[in-house]
Amino acid sequence: MSLICTICARGGSKGVVGKNSRDLIGRPVLAWSIAQARETALFDTIAFSSDSDALLEAALKAGADIAVKRPDEMATDTAPKLPAIRHCLEQAIARTGKTAEIFVDLDVTSPLRLASDITGAVDLLRQSGARNVITGAPARRSPYFNLVEQRTDGSVGLSKSADSPIVRRQDAPRCFDMNASIYVWRVEPFLQHPAVFYPDTRLFEMPEERSVDIDSDLDFALVELLLRQRLKA
Repeated sequence: MSLICTICARGGSKGVVGKNSRDLIGRPVLAWSIAQARETALFDTIAFSSDSDALLEAALKAGADIAVKRPDEMATDTAPKLPAIRHCLEQAIARTGKTAEIFVDLDVTSPLRLASDITGAVDLLRQSGARNVITGAPARRSPYFNLVEQRTDGSVGLSKSADSPIVRRQDAPRCFDMNASIYVWRVEPFLQHPAVFYPDTRLFEMPEERSVDIDSDLDFALVELLLRQRLKA
C-alpha cells in the first residue's frame, strides 16, 4: 500500500527570517526532513508544498518527488496549516494516481527527529487502529500539579483538577508537550474531516532532545548544537 509524505513550508517567517532555507550544518533546514523521510524507505512519494518558488526548487534539489505550489490564501500569517496539508496531499494523490491509506506530515522546523521516530509513529498507527498519531515529549510542568492558568479576575489556579488532591508530580496523569514534529493520519478520515485530534488520537513519545521546534534564533542555535553533538557521536 502506497504511503505519502507531505512537508509544508512557507516562504515568509517572522520568528527566524528565512529559517526554512537557512543553512544548518551544510544543508538547508528543509533538506533535513526530506532526508529523514527518504531514510525510512516508507514513502512512494515525498511531496513538498510552499508558496515560495525558491523553496520548491530547493526541495526538489534535496530529494522531494513533487513540488506543490501553495495557494496564496493558504500562505498568510494567520492561515491554519491543515488546509495546506490537505491541498498538498490531494495534489500528491492526483499527480501520482496512487491510492494511499496512510500519510505522514513532517514539520520542516523539527529537524532533530530520527528516521526511527517516523517509522515508530507509523507503526503505532497501524497497531492501534487509530485515525491519527501525533508526537510529543514528556511535559516539564503538569496541569494537575504545577502548571497554573490565570482566571478573568486575575487569580490563578491549577489548569486541571483531579478527583483527589495530587501531592506528588509523579502521581499525576502523564502529560506531554506536543513537539509538532510528526503527524500520521489515515487518508480517508483526514480528507473527510481534517483534524489534529480525534476521539482515538494516539501519541508517539519522543525525548526532549529530539523535540526542539525552531521558532526563534535561540531555538536554531540549540538545534545546531544538538545536531553537531549527534554527528560527532
